[in-house]
Amino acid sequence: MRPFRQLAAAAAMALATLPAWAAELVMVEQPGCEWCARWNAEIAPIYPKTAEGEHAPLRRVDLRALPDDLKVARRVMFTPTFLVVEDGEERARLEGYPGEDFFWPLLADLLSAHTGFVDNTNSKGGS
Repeated sequence: MRPFRQLAAAAAMALATLPAWAAELVMVEQPGCEWCARWNAEIAPIYPKTAEGEHAPLRRVDLRALPDDLKVARRVMFTPTFLVVEDGEERARLEGYPGEDFFWPLLADLLSAHTGFVDNTNSKGGS
């Protein structure tokens, strides 16, 4: 029984030292949004596998039902709108989806300027 307790204590201590997500990328979308569908086809499948996705996990919210825990700097009017959020507060935004070639460098710039993200690649299609 004792080895189990030691293992459980070690696991609890390891979990307590894991960093909380400091940043997240909030995608504000709505049904029928053509540019949201394009982003979903071109970016969504690979986003969580990139350095950007690991640094700022994706959270999706509906334009007409923004959650109370999300503090935006100004009203969101267009979809998709991508909000760089830390501690529940908007730090930066990208309005619209400019296509895959422009999305990645713009996102990397926003994350670098407003979070602790370090863009150490020059690769197309995310880090």
